[in-house]
Amino acid sequence: MMAWALPVGVPYAAALVEVTELLAHPDHYDHQVVTVSGRVSSFQLATNRDGHPAFGFLLQDTAGTVKVVGLGKADVREGDYVVVEGIFSRLRQAGRAIVYNEIKATSVQSMARMNPDLVG
Repeated sequence: MMAWALPVGVPYAAALVEVTELLAHPDHYDHQVVTVSGRVSSFQLATNRDGHPAFGFLLQDTAGTVKVVGLGKADVREGDYVVVEGIFSRLRQAGRAIVYNEIKATSVQSMARMNPDLVG
């Protein structure tokens, strides 16, 4: 079990990884906690098998795209710039399909709603 010394809701900026870096070295980041930023596209709300709310979207930066999925509700909209923290998987078996380059989000925060003192 890991313990974090950072306050809840504060992204660990030193660990920020570019989407390009994830795509260039997926084996290095496979099953690791990553923090990435980018723009939300193709945002979708869903319900998982247990009836709980879930979401998915594509996270784009200037050079690449990864899929982000998570449980609960994400307070973001199409086109928002966000910081995502979660576990990166280079590939995941989903029934007969294989999903590549996906982050299972533990935190999604809109940059517009962050504390201005915490943003660069």
